[in-house]
Amino acid sequence: MKVLDLIVFFAYMVGVTAFGSSFYRKNKSSSAFTLGNSAIPGWVVTMSIFATFVSSISFLALPGNAYLTNWNAFVFSLSIPFASILAVKVFVPLYRKANSPSAYSYLETRFGPWARIYASACYLLTQIMRMGTILYLLALPVNAMFGWNIVIIIVVTGLAVMVYSLLGGIQAVVWTDAIQGIIMILGALFCLVYIMFSMPEGPGQVFEIASANDKFSLGSLSLSLKESTIWVVLIYGIFINLQNYGIDQNYVQRYMASKSEAEAKKSAFFGGMLYIPVSMIFFMIGTALYSYYSAQPGLLPDDLQAAEMSDRVFPFFIVNNLPAGFTGLLIASIFAAGMSTVSTSINSGSTVILTDYYKRYAKKEVTDKDAMRVLYISSLAFSIIGIIIGVAMINVQSALDAWWKLASVFSGGMLGLFLLGAFMKVVNIKGTIVGVILGLIAILYLSLSPMVFTEEPLLSFASPFHTYFTIVIGTLIIFFTGFLATIWKKKA
Repeated sequence: MKVLDLIVFFAYMVGVTAFGSSFYRKNKSSSAFTLGNSAIPGWVVTMSIFATFVSSISFLALPGNAYLTNWNAFVFSLSIPFASILAVKVFVPLYRKANSPSAYSYLETRFGPWARIYASACYLLTQIMRMGTILYLLALPVNAMFGWNIVIIIVVTGLAVMVYSLLGGIQAVVWTDAIQGIIMILGALFCLVYIMFSMPEGPGQVFEIASANDKFSLGSLSLSLKESTIWVVLIYGIFINLQNYGIDQNYVQRYMASKSEAEAKKSAFFGGMLYIPVSMIFFMIGTALYSYYSAQPGLLPDDLQAAEMSDRVFPFFIVNNLPAGFTGLLIASIFAAGMSTVSTSINSGSTVILTDYYKRYAKKEVTDKDAMRVLYISSLAFSIIGIIIGVAMINVQSALDAWWKLASVFSGGMLGLFLLGAFMKVVNIKGTIVGVILGLIAILYLSLSPMVFTEEPLLSFASPFHTYFTIVIGTLIIFFTGFLATIWKKKA
């Protein structure tokens, strides 16, 4: 079994790397590397946006989260339509008009160079942490199947993605995204059906056990801001997805890589909406696994029954229960999800380094040869740092919770700055700077106080909000401080 699975898995890895690298011949200029000369088919961009949404955070962490708790995290998916519609109406036209490979050059036109540096730096930190989380999650099923060292798996995977991302540029990224997205959906569907029909009493038993244990619950309707209630997750999802669509280089770069504004709008809308039913499949897998091992408790080893091991239950099932060859195929599906997002982060990160830093502050004219050199070096550096973070992620309790908390912190409330520029014709620059400073102070307090004030009598100084509210409060402080400062200046 392992030999066949190994052949299937490595055939996939080699095939994707070779396919992505084959775009090297079409990748001789910085425009081709960053935007594919704005000639990429609409359906490819759509699948690329979807695949960027998914990643192995969805493929492994969502089932792990549903297995451990319930469907509370699915509320995040339900917030996507709001952001998708706003993207079509506001974000895509705005960036197509700005006509820059970078999402952050727009902020400079509204607020000055400091805003561009602030937002791009927040983006780079977020992507580095995302890459690390995904590389770690990718290593889990391979470790379970072959027993290989997790650190070695993270390093080899990171280097493989780096090769085709560096050689093929954005064209390699979006085309491999499209193929990997299709493989990932088919793999997830197959696995869910297999689990359902592997139940001792048939598929209906999944729903009986899950319902009896409240596994389909979307969470509490309480108005508490300290717990991950339906409202807290929904509000968090709206803000994170607005940030994704509105100021995330991964998405903006795809708007610009589309053939036309109409194509970009279709890709933004359908790429996001496709995530909703697919994420439902992932949550159903986690719920089905709970029922499966509840009905047959002896099948799950004692060392995987601890809460901190929930992310490893799905990989264990894949390795120990699927037919020969399908294990390799499912792990290939997981890699499909993760590699697409990592390659996106590498390409987008290097684009930001080139556009927002090197070209912006170079004291000489930047030739295309210089630009390509910067893109190659920054892609390499980004990959290495992501690998290091991936190793550091080992042994976290829930990769999904860890990623969501990190995303809130490193987002830096930059969404508030973008919304202020997008929806106000005139802004008070000094007031906006004050807002950013206050927003960053709030973010640091919300992030660090639960770790600093852990015992009486200082416990009362800890943040009264759930960690997910870090991005929400940071964004609102920046937006309303800038807004009120602008209104006050007009009246003065």
